[in-house]
Amino acid sequence: MTGRPRILICDDEAQILRALRVILGDAGFEVVPANTVKEALDVVAVRPPEAAIIDLVLPDGDGVDVCRSIREWSEMPLLVLSAVGDERDKVRALDAGADDYVTKPFGMDELFARMRAALRHQFQAHGAWPVFQIGDLSVDLVHRLIKLRDAEVRLSPKEYDLLTLLVQHAGIFASINHLRGIAIDMRVPLFLMVGLLSRDGQQLPRMHDGS
Repeated sequence: MTGRPRILICDDEAQILRALRVILGDAGFEVVPANTVKEALDVVAVRPPEAAIIDLVLPDGDGVDVCRSIREWSEMPLLVLSAVGDERDKVRALDAGADDYVTKPFGMDELFARMRAALRHQFQAHGAWPVFQIGDLSVDLVHRLIKLRDAEVRLSPKEYDLLTLLVQHAGIFASINHLRGIAIDMRVPLFLMVGLLSRDGQQLPRMHDGS
């Protein structure tokens, strides 16, 4: 599989939608938002995503109904979010087909890790992975694995974030200010890093303090 994996986010809380769109988007996923049961089911009917994150309480119904409807025809990973931590609600969601359950408030790192794990199991079962391939460079978002001419490239977390941003926007101009959103605490000049990456496709320079 190539291209950005699509993740449906069904939640009526605007703040959570915005946060998930930014975090998952920066991680290389295409986020498709929905606010209601109807919108979520319309999305999966028109163009099914690779996975879905679904709030349990929605304006026009129950997130459990979304899980149950999707499970009738799809095995995509389903992760339920809820401010309700009652065990019975967790059991209802899991029995309806949810793969995991996260209680609000939640940590974004934990949520992302759970989604990566669910996707990893899904793609492993079907023998396909969300991998960007640009020339000799491949970026596996689920495994966080970078390869150049089939040789593994080891990057620091900041280097990985920057490379992911550039790869998922391949062919599109990215301003220095945009890149600084990731590299705000780097002392290495960004123009040097981007220049080296785009010129010969080699590993980004290691981080140093320039002293």
